[in-house]
Amino acid sequence: MAGTGKRMYPGGKYYIYRYTLTDKQGSPFSIEHPGRWLSHKSVERRKRQGLALDSTDLPVSSKYLKEMERQANQGGRREKSDWTIVGTSRWNNTVLVRSNDTTQLQSLAALSFVARAERVWESPDSIGKMIKQDYHDSFNVWDSIKGITYGNGKEQLEMLSGQRLHNIGMKGKGMTIAVLDGGFQNADKIPAFQHANIIGAKDFVYPNSPFFYQETDHGTKVLSTMAANEPEVLVGTAPEARYWLLRCEDQQTEQPVEEDYWAMAAEFADSAGVDIINSSLGYNDYDGDSAYYHQRDLDGQTSLISRTASMLARKGIILVNSAGNSGMGPWKKIAFPADACDILTVGAINTEMKNAPFSGVGPTQDGRVKPDVMALGSPASLISGRGTIVRDMGTSFSTPIVAGLVACLWQALPDKTALEIIDLVRQTSSSYQKPDNIYGYGIPNFWRAYMIGRINH
Repeated sequence: MAGTGKRMYPGGKYYIYRYTLTDKQGSPFSIEHPGRWLSHKSVERRKRQGLALDSTDLPVSSKYLKEMERQANQGGRREKSDWTIVGTSRWNNTVLVRSNDTTQLQSLAALSFVARAERVWESPDSIGKMIKQDYHDSFNVWDSIKGITYGNGKEQLEMLSGQRLHNIGMKGKGMTIAVLDGGFQNADKIPAFQHANIIGAKDFVYPNSPFFYQETDHGTKVLSTMAANEPEVLVGTAPEARYWLLRCEDQQTEQPVEEDYWAMAAEFADSAGVDIINSSLGYNDYDGDSAYYHQRDLDGQTSLISRTASMLARKGIILVNSAGNSGMGPWKKIAFPADACDILTVGAINTEMKNAPFSGVGPTQDGRVKPDVMALGSPASLISGRGTIVRDMGTSFSTPIVAGLVACLWQALPDKTALEIIDLVRQTSSSYQKPDNIYGYGIPNFWRAYMIGRINH
């Protein structure tokens, strides 16, 4: 989707503010009746793992939202004011408001139930033009590897002993994976996904893209490592899982609001009842504000995105997140939310099992081992938005290889909690006895994780 030339940002100058509210008073919902806003599958996932709901699960107070609406209509220069509530986060108790009138946005900050207000987005002057990509409706003859079921995906699966789980029928059936990404170009048309079980797609970027399946193909590549099911070409690590495609990364700008979009997507995934989230996204440097974060903030709680990510396991969801590709730049370390607690952060290695120099390193600021595990990402075999086999570099691609196998492992050990599965993956990785800040606990062995998980049943 790389643009050739620029165009003016549509709609003139706008801002988005994040308002953190003091409490949830006046909510018509109660923890006793979660079925009113969470799916049956979401409630059951928690029950199965013995996880109680708490106040963070309750929706944002509708009373406060109405009050904000009233204030905005009074506080704006009405003839020119154009404002909207972009979204809310239950877990962070935040509201996003977009307006072209900063006086109006500041008047909302003065409301008694607003604890904090922060500008998280400002419209850029110009953006790149979107280029529509054609796609191939069949594979090239040279893309297939005769007699090799997994085709181009063989090495990345076998490095983690994933084929042994597949051999006993564990291919992700019954598990739901949400893919949080920037775009899924042509994923609705490419033959490689004709057999993939994509159950839905949703856009959290404001404004929503009118061309959901014409955005970047980054998410298409990520999805292919798990969901592709083309024997002798590419079979992914969880070909029988169900998939939600959730767009939360704005390709046009890099600003803090993307953390809010990510949180909204994660909460949607929770309410839809997903088991696993694959997030090949990371942030540490924003347009026009390179000092927004410091390495001391890598504690799993300081950034909104990491705070949200750190809550997932206690909602019964496993987050598998990329370590980030800052290893060779001035930042060097993992990005946000790779610093989150109780997740699996994945770095990238090459075919010799050496770390890729771009792979972000640990530890976290509070001394936790990061990354957690490593998988092939230098390069990995993928399917591009054009529908062809490509090899591409990045922790973005080592991450879903792991996420797919986490689904297979959990399918095989359905009585385990999210935290127990995360623990099993770490414990059975190659460097568990001597973890470090480059490889973490090493290369996972999913067959060993399954065998030990069965013994400790």
